[in-house]
Amino acid sequence: MENKPLLYRFIKVIVITFFKKRKYIGIENLPNEACLVIGNHAQMNGPLASECYYPRKNKTWCIGQMMNIKEAPSYSYDDFWPNKNWFNKPIYKVLSYIISPIMVYVLSKANTIAVYKDARLMKTYRDTMNSLDEGYDVVIFPEYRDLYNDIINDFLDKYIDVAKLYYKKTNKCLYFVPQYQADKLKTIVFGKPIKFDPNIEMNEQRKIINDYLKDEITRIAKELPRHKVVPYLNLKKKDYKWSK
Repeated sequence: MENKPLLYRFIKVIVITFFKKRKYIGIENLPNEACLVIGNHAQMNGPLASECYYPRKNKTWCIGQMMNIKEAPSYSYDDFWPNKNWFNKPIYKVLSYIISPIMVYVLSKANTIAVYKDARLMKTYRDTMNSLDEGYDVVIFPEYRDLYNDIINDFLDKYIDVAKLYYKKTNKCLYFVPQYQADKLKTIVFGKPIKFDPNIEMNEQRKIINDYLKDEITRIAKELPRHKVVPYLNLKKKDYKWSK
């Protein structure tokens, strides 16, 4: 936590006190150079584990709106509590404004890269490539609302374009490493990586890489001891599914 503000370090100590250490398996699957690590979100557990316990220096993609005090309340309300009943929605609306200043502060001071889905996306790519050049692994949680299977939701695929731009800049082919977080087991597993191939057309390559990562993450989950899967969406715990 060197060079971090005292308040951020204090908050992180509190978080670590309650967010117990996770065991990392398959660290040998991480390549010797900086890479992109692609994992299941597991609600807030994925980003928290990356910030608190990841075994190498890293940065994590974070939605840019969550790091902007003007945009954070509406984004957090729509993302965290989209399915609340009409009679308690006002409560969560107010709550989104209460938590936003703290959330914006913490995420802005953490090891994060702001992610945007508009014209600012190129800044996300540039910041990611600069971080890779500095030796940081970049951890990405690309799930969105559509289901893929009983383990994970489907993945957006534009993160794969980082590899194309990075190849043009450095002539290096990035590795993508699948990561599965079995939060109920307090375990995180790295799978075998897949490497960007500049000879494959980009639309085809997005599908190849994205499908491989989703299927590898699913395979890892199924091979672990039976556990309840923490979903991407903020569901009631009684609605969590078993891994097998």
